[in-house]
Amino acid sequence: MKNHKYYPWLVVALLWVVALLNYMDRQMLSTMKDAMSVDIQELQSSQMFGNLMAAFMWIYGLASPFAGAVADRMNRKWLIVGSLFVWSSVTLLMGFTHDFNTLYALRMVMGLSEAMYIPAALALIADFHTGKSRSLAVGVHMTGLYVGQALGGFGALLSAELSWENTFIYFGLFGAVYAVVLALLLHETDAQMARIKATPEQKTTEGESGLENVLASFRKILSSVPFWGMLLFFTATSLPGWATKNWLPTLFANNLNLDMTLAGPISTATIALSCFIGVFVGGAISDRWVRSNVKGRVYTSAMGLAMMAPALLLLGFGHSYLSVVGGGFLFGFGLGFFDTNNMPILCQFFSARYRSTAYGVMNMSGVLAGGYITKALGKSTDAGNLGSDFAIMAAVVGVVVLIQLFILNPKTDNMVED
Repeated sequence: MKNHKYYPWLVVALLWVVALLNYMDRQMLSTMKDAMSVDIQELQSSQMFGNLMAAFMWIYGLASPFAGAVADRMNRKWLIVGSLFVWSSVTLLMGFTHDFNTLYALRMVMGLSEAMYIPAALALIADFHTGKSRSLAVGVHMTGLYVGQALGGFGALLSAELSWENTFIYFGLFGAVYAVVLALLLHETDAQMARIKATPEQKTTEGESGLENVLASFRKILSSVPFWGMLLFFTATSLPGWATKNWLPTLFANNLNLDMTLAGPISTATIALSCFIGVFVGGAISDRWVRSNVKGRVYTSAMGLAMMAPALLLLGFGHSYLSVVGGGFLFGFGLGFFDTNNMPILCQFFSARYRSTAYGVMNMSGVLAGGYITKALGKSTDAGNLGSDFAIMAAVVGVVVLIQLFILNPKTDNMVED
């Protein structure tokens, strides 16, 4: 099956569902606070709720470089299948939990298991797709994350209809079953299998232990000036990126005087729809532009960041549907341009053997920044400053656009083994 000319797109389709579950299972909690706080009193505090959301992100971030290093050295199919099964089982168990400490521990386990997915999945897609379709394929996969985020926004509505416990249980069961389907249909690339089989001989020849081999990969990545540029703008962009994931429903509720059962779906659907459009437009522009200008992917990504700065001002200071929803749409559209090009730009600077590890380091830095902003905005919400803090992040995004354009100067669209 994997030798069929359409199989690379079947890989994207299979992983699209996993991406949806990856974000939906973590995101449902952001709009179920009110329902869950009836049974778990600690969640009545926005600061405690922010701590719970951040717990996932600390573990997710710290585990990401390890996840990337593992993905570069093993069969990514089984890493993805195992990751999905574990976080789906955690989601199911959350439906039986009425203790804050237990819920906190489960969120940490979810962070560890979900961290294993993204570096492996994006590298697998990049290996199956050439430069002619790489950004578009990554972008289509990213729409799964956006749809999952949007569906997670219906958590409050689902918890009102089904109870928050049953909502976790049903989606956890679905993910566990889909892991079995994935095990039957997903395959690893021949190139990755060859690298895995060659690893013992390479270690013997180079005289490196497994740990030394991993450390050599990190040294290679961290000695790259372009990588530090990517790390900087990826991290800075993660501040508003995670802020919208975790606190946009609350911002919509505050600025538009909406109940959370409406604010959750409207906010997450706005971001998801605009990101959905953005990745298709940005992916198509990038794949075409890079044929005539090797820096086309960098320019496309920078265009997306440039849209996000004014969008944050509208979100922070707006109090009408036009300004707030419009700002959300512009932010998501720009984010789509940015998200669809991160792995393809990495492919311009690193060969296949380093890509998961490099993305894992970026993911760690971005998620830790997101964990900080998630916790900080919990305090900001209690103090009534959520909107102004959203607007402040516009300045950060504006600065990193210039850094991105100055530092990233690729020489090829697909770095080969070095």
